[in-house]
Amino acid sequence: MKKILTLSVFFWSIFAFSADAQEVQNPPTQSVYVELGGAGLPYSFNYDFRFDKTRLDSWGMRVGVGGFATSNESFFSMPIMVNKLYGRGPHYFEMGFGFTFFAFDQQYDDYYCYDGFIDQNGNWVCTDTSGPSYSFILDVDGSPSIMGTLNFGYRRIPVDGGFTWKVNLNPIFNNNGFWPLYAGVGFGYAF
Repeated sequence: MKKILTLSVFFWSIFAFSADAQEVQNPPTQSVYVELGGAGLPYSFNYDFRFDKTRLDSWGMRVGVGGFATSNESFFSMPIMVNKLYGRGPHYFEMGFGFTFFAFDQQYDDYYCYDGFIDQNGNWVCTDTSGPSYSFILDVDGSPSIMGTLNFGYRRIPVDGGFTWKVNLNPIFNNNGFWPLYAGVGFGYAF
């Protein structure tokens, strides 16, 4: 009876140790995703990773790129954030901070000049000497520029990896103000 009990405890210990080792050894600490809104401003493609490769509930970093181009304007953004996940798989609370570098280009004509007058010949004369301005939620002084970003949200990461998604509130700020109600949603793959 003692031998059976000893063997049972021995095999149970091996099984428990190997299960713990597998769980800690390969958590999905990296992900790629598309985010609409959020720190990338209109949208961005992102890569997120944990600094500690053995734990999901740890500090990590996210780097992304986004933008668009039309016939009259172009916009480029690059969000860079440090974040921490709190919780246990598959449900995590995400909190982070960072900045978004962005650049834009707009082609203006006299139609966009708001300060001016019509001369004797019926032509619009622009008196605005400050140059064109740009606004994305908050006024921006020029291009290139940086906007500060915060992140508070929910992230779902399957324990074995796979389809991941997130919903977050992203307050943004710069030298012209603070906007607390900017948000984002992301979909991607964790591995």
